Amino acid sequence: MGIVIGLLVGIGLLLVLLGVTSEPSVSKRGPSRLTRLIDRSGLERVTPGALVGACAGLGIVGGFVILVVTSLPSAALLGAVVLGYVPVLVLRRRARQRAKALRSCWPDAVDLLASAVKAGLSLPEAVVDLAVRGPEPLRPAFARFAAEYRATGSFDQALGVLTLVLRDPVADRVILSLKTAREVGGTDLGKVLATLSDFVRQDARSRGDIEARQSWTVNAARVAVAAPWITLLLLCTRPEAVAAYRTPTGTLILIVAAALSVVAYRVMIAFGRLPDEPRVLR
Repeated sequence: MGIVIGLLVGIGLLLVLLGVTSEPSVSKRGPSRLTRLIDRSGLERVTPGALVGACAGLGIVGGFVILVVTSLPSAALLGAVVLGYVPVLVLRRRARQRAKALRSCWPDAVDLLASAVKAGLSLPEAVVDLAVRGPEPLRPAFARFAAEYRATGSFDQALGVLTLVLRDPVADRVILSLKTAREVGGTDLGKVLATLSDFVRQDARSRGDIEARQSWTVNAARVAVAAPWITLLLLCTRPEAVAAYRTPTGTLILIVAAALSVVAYRVMIAFGRLPDEPRVLR
């Protein structure tokens, strides 16, 4: 038991130290998966190193608690791995919720842009007006756009700030369309915005329908994976069950069961997963 605790603490401290002290490496392959996940979640102050540190800290604490409750080093190690992955799951859930909220807001935002342009406002003024009249989730981002545009007078530079703030695939397409509309101007501006509004609305409707239909697959996968491990925790309240899982055979059973649970969960999720929308702006 002492060896397992020392190993968990040592690995956790090493991961925290590496996450805090390591310098970000310059890679030609683009942002890492953690960086892309943080971008999609909209948490500007979170870094990959801080996320790794949070995973390590939660895994160590959770593993120690499970060890105290069950007295099973193997269960504590598996629990540490699972709980260490929880911050990533939380970020993924936040990223999905944020993407869904933004996707539902963009059609109304583009409609407001088209109405403002028809009323005689220029495109930059119409975009600035969204900081006050736009959908609530988008107002802070457009307020940043308005501040940058007033400070620099550059529409393209202000759109770059908007891209960095939103960090959303749908926003990237809208911003590119706004740049195109700015270049086209004239009588075609209303047509460009109307076409953009129809496209964004159809895309949001189609993706929402698909997500609603495949949600049962995701829920079934979570229930199927969680049920046997909840049963195991209940069994560990009995001394004879703890003694059985302390043996090499019991440890092997736990490891094989954990591996099968991970594989089964990933397969079920793969069947019900929608592909992530690629970003066209960075």
